[in-house]
Amino acid sequence: MMPSFLSLGLALAATLAAHGVSAQPAAPAPKYVKTPTGFLLVLRQGDNVLQELEQLATREKIPGASLTGLGFVHPTFGFWNQQTKTYDPKSFRDTELASLTGSIAWKDNKPALHLHGVVTDKAFAAYGGHILALEVSTGSVEVTVTVHPQRLIREVDERNGATVMSW
Repeated sequence: MMPSFLSLGLALAATLAAHGVSAQPAAPAPKYVKTPTGFLLVLRQGDNVLQELEQLATREKIPGASLTGLGFVHPTFGFWNQQTKTYDPKSFRDTELASLTGSIAWKDNKPALHLHGVVTDKAFAAYGGHILALEVSTGSVEVTVTVHPQRLIREVDERNGATVMSW
């Protein structure tokens, strides 16, 4: 009589367990570690950098921070249009993030990121500006977050419609 797939699966699981191998999927590796000045994030292919930073700020109750980073990304930059009070977007694929700089503050009890960056393509042409979206492409993105003790706030400047930082 042929064994069933269920009995084969159970036998395999028992054999793996006997050798200290779990049949359960491994828990995802942590994406950040605490440092003396804040946090270090190491993000992998497909990660949404802005989303990960917002989750970190919320989870760790970061009052305010400055950040820097580098890595491989698919960015969307925006250029502030004074007339429409919106960003004119432009997206790129497969670029190297030569520089990421920015801050974490709070607006309406949610993290409010302000990020700028410079990327280069394979021809070494550089592009940059205000970051609207940032996805990790190949390799990784490393972000150093330096935490400040005071709570930083973002609010709209009525004179020009831009969101600015205060404390």
